[in-house]
Amino acid sequence: MTTVTIERLGQQGDGVARGPIFVPLALPGEVVSGTTEGDNLIDIRIETPSSDRVSAPCPHFRSCGGCQLQHANDELVANFKRDTVITALAVHGIETEVRPTLTSPDKSRRRATFTARRTKKGALVGFHARKSDAVIPVPQCILVTPALAAVPALAEALAMAGTSRKAALNVTVTESIEGLDVSVAGGKPLDGPLRISLAALCETYKLARLTWDDELVGMRIPPVQALGAAFVVPPPGAFLQATQHGQDTLTALVQEVVGDAKSVVDLFAGCGTFALPLAEKAEVLAVEGASDMVSAMDAGWRKAQGLKKVTGLSRDLMRRPLLPDELAKFQAAVIDPPRAGATAQIAELAKSKIPAIAHVSCNPQTFSRDAATLIEAGYVLEWVQPVDQFRWSAHVELVGAFRLTHTR
Repeated sequence: MTTVTIERLGQQGDGVARGPIFVPLALPGEVVSGTTEGDNLIDIRIETPSSDRVSAPCPHFRSCGGCQLQHANDELVANFKRDTVITALAVHGIETEVRPTLTSPDKSRRRATFTARRTKKGALVGFHARKSDAVIPVPQCILVTPALAAVPALAEALAMAGTSRKAALNVTVTESIEGLDVSVAGGKPLDGPLRISLAALCETYKLARLTWDDELVGMRIPPVQALGAAFVVPPPGAFLQATQHGQDTLTALVQEVVGDAKSVVDLFAGCGTFALPLAEKAEVLAVEGASDMVSAMDAGWRKAQGLKKVTGLSRDLMRRPLLPDELAKFQAAVIDPPRAGATAQIAELAKSKIPAIAHVSCNPQTFSRDAATLIEAGYVLEWVQPVDQFRWSAHVELVGAFRLTHTR
């Protein structure tokens, strides 16, 4: 039996003791005992609990892998996410104002992926167990919106209609203004009888849209999303901020950085999450690699009233970043790259003379690397705002505000 004291939380939300030894579901300051297995502690017993420990609000917390931190109070989780950002910046010697974390409320996730498996008696629907492929039913999940909490019945019907016991369906569901937008992967090949069955389910469950392995099966009504004053129908499975609170918060922060700029370039623009709200005051060039997302954004802009010009450009910014001469005419830039960051595009932004850059990121480590590049080129990182759309997880997003002070 090994007894350790937890010193901090790790990047995955586990407690970390000296060694390091990783202890799931443990909190800083706690004394825990258990059996050492490699660099992990198993068969854990909490000898001295933290004053920050709380009863998990979800009865499925210990088995479901969807949440890592329901055993900690909200203040500890918010501080942990802020400290994650501070630590990532410190690796590159960066000090700046890191604001308190802004957290989405419970029951606000409007997008989730459920796993559905056929069984001898029917179907099993839920989320993966902690560090396992096993499926754990989570009736009335407290993370997702009420509309998504009712999805297991739909996912069970989809599994019964379109998969075998040897496979599993990934059922990605997004709540839209007009109803649920459902995208299924991993099912049987579409044939006539399956199409008929799925079309019937689309009607029974009043789905806005149903796609099956990227092929449209049925659309009762376009699954519209509001992006500022525009209404957009994203392509099936397209990226969308996880909560409405998160989208509104990130948009407000980007607008704070951009300020009164009259011309803005939005890099990795998606369907226009930032470009369309910014067009209320500025002309925007919105650059995105996926042409169908650019088309969706353009259609939404054309139907909107009172927006300035938004020009959509389909371009792979990883391979063909915008160059300084292309960036020179803009007064502000927004960049929201994938988790790996955007080394090539950041290098070109660093050479530009764009006065303000709003950097949105879902990875504090790659953000900090990119921030160091911009700072070396003469930008000042005025502040960073952590945003927690993935409540009770170890995941954190952020917005950083960069201003050009001089060039080197």
